[in-house]
Amino acid sequence: RARLAVTALADRFGQGGPAPGAAFFRADFGDYRLKWERHTEFVRYQVIQNGDGHSAFDQPALAALPADWVAGLPGRVIAATHVGLVRGFEGTVDHDALAARMFGGHVPVGGALGGGAAMGFSDFRIHPDGFARLLIQDRAMTPRQAGRMVQRLLEIDTYRLLALLALPLARDLAPVIALQEQELARITAALAEAGEADEPVLLDRLTRLAAEVESRRSERSYRFAAAGAYSTLVHRRLGELRESRIQGLQTFQEFVERRLAPAMDTCRSAASRQEALSRRAGRATQLLATRVELTSERQSQAVLASMNRRAKLQLRLQETVEGLSVAAVTYYVVGLIYYVAKGVKAGGIEISPDLVAGLAIPVVGVLVALGLRRIRRLVARQS
Repeated sequence: RARLAVTALADRFGQGGPAPGAAFFRADFGDYRLKWERHTEFVRYQVIQNGDGHSAFDQPALAALPADWVAGLPGRVIAATHVGLVRGFEGTVDHDALAARMFGGHVPVGGALGGGAAMGFSDFRIHPDGFARLLIQDRAMTPRQAGRMVQRLLEIDTYRLLALLALPLARDLAPVIALQEQELARITAALAEAGEADEPVLLDRLTRLAAEVESRRSERSYRFAAAGAYSTLVHRRLGELRESRIQGLQTFQEFVERRLAPAMDTCRSAASRQEALSRRAGRATQLLATRVELTSERQSQAVLASMNRRAKLQLRLQETVEGLSVAAVTYYVVGLIYYVAKGVKAGGIEISPDLVAGLAIPVVGVLVALGLRRIRRLVARQS
């Protein structure tokens, strides 16, 4: 959307806008020059206009742009800075006069920049026109040096504000982390005294807590990491200023570090507490899960032992049934032999059916027992 807005502005002046996917665009529209940059989280519009010889902050260069186009720009304003780049002068700086004339009476912050090639001043306040003010007195800079110096100072303010976006999240997170730490302490204390019946309930509480911690951590980890990256860029740009002190004024580095360092410490503290809480919750979850697993294994062992006892009982019962089966089969086979012997006797052959049946009993019993044993071995071998 930002690229399309710049393209629409360029079309008004008969110029081509940035190409699709472009991250940088610069054009000269006559009364002013526009530079557009697209970064990871923000876009920057820089309007450059020659001064009219009056005060550097009479009217921001943004006023040269079509008002309807400015009103339709997408996104929200993170930083708006009115930069005055003026020819400097040799000699000491009257701080009170500078504050009254340029910064609405507010005490400025500043220093000699680029080894004394320029002087920079700002009060880091938003003035009634909606802009912060940055005054640069050019004493001995080339145009390229002046451009780089302006860019560094703008980036310091922009990256400082982007880094501070994480501070409200860190402040909101602090009481939440405290409550989560207390809940984790209660769970771990209960874990030391918990029985097997309490373990599933504690595991449910702990997994819910771990899920909540990870959810908040994933929501804020990018913002905290981005804050650290932006803070690093701020310090790098401060070092590139090669700033030296002006007697009686606070330097840019002192001002920024005094306000940015505590905020970044707060963000780092919140991030480290969150990370430590996540690790502790993970360890407690692993410990409790191990206890639940051991309990489950003990229960499984008890079930297996019970099944083993039942199997032994079944084996004994089977052996008993097999003995009864041998007796039953022997009884029926011997009965058949008895009736066969009676038939033979009725046919005229003198034999005693009772004697034949009595003699058949041990033979049939042994054969039946051997047959059942062979069958059992075949079944066992196939299984």
